[in-house]
Amino acid sequence: MAGELILPDALKPTYDNFKFAPGVKAGGLLHMSGILGTGADGKVPTDPAEEFDAAFQQAQMVLAEAGLDFTDIVEMTTFHIGLQEHIGTFMGVKDKYINEPYPAWTAVGTTELAFPSARMELKITALAR
Repeated sequence: MAGELILPDALKPTYDNFKFAPGVKAGGLLHMSGILGTGADGKVPTDPAEEFDAAFQQAQMVLAEAGLDFTDIVEMTTFHIGLQEHIGTFMGVKDKYINEPYPAWTAVGTTELAFPSARMELKITALAR
């Protein structure tokens, strides 16, 4: 790998089972893999707000492992099943974590994610210190 692996202990099972890094520091940036909002049991919560919150909590773990926080984010891309249906709920959760000055953000509606019951996937790029 051409960068530094960022692997919080809590995400090691994902790394081992699915063979991808939660984050990689390279070229002055932290590149985070897409994060699904799974709970501690590995399942997607039935409540969309809980799912979205779980994704941001996992993102917070990766950022912290890299010595960063949400203020270091420069770009965020979110992929949504039912974008129009859930965007208001998503934005309410996002606003608990992302404050001004806001990063670049692209929200993409799609038909499938890695877990059949998932409604959203979060991908982040942050400025590494």
